[in-house]
Amino acid sequence: MEYTGKVTSPASLGRILQQARLLNGLSQRELADRLGTTQRYIWEIEAGKPSIFMERLFAMMRATGVDLSATIRAPEPHG
Repeated sequence: MEYTGKVTSPASLGRILQQARLLNGLSQRELADRLGTTQRYIWEIEAGKPSIFMERLFAMMRATGVDLSATIRAPEPHG
């Protein structure tokens, strides 16, 4: 099963990443450990915390007519 959503802002990207994490049964802390970062960093990304890079990236996409989408693939059941 796949879910696709349009990415229009840091917040929408954060929500999609959060849904993917939850679909994979991971807590923020578990994901942070896998990535070698902190739970707070994962929370900030999922919350769409503004950063100069992200704001400029999405402004550039809007100015140039770029659409971005993300697809979440549900993990395959084991068995």
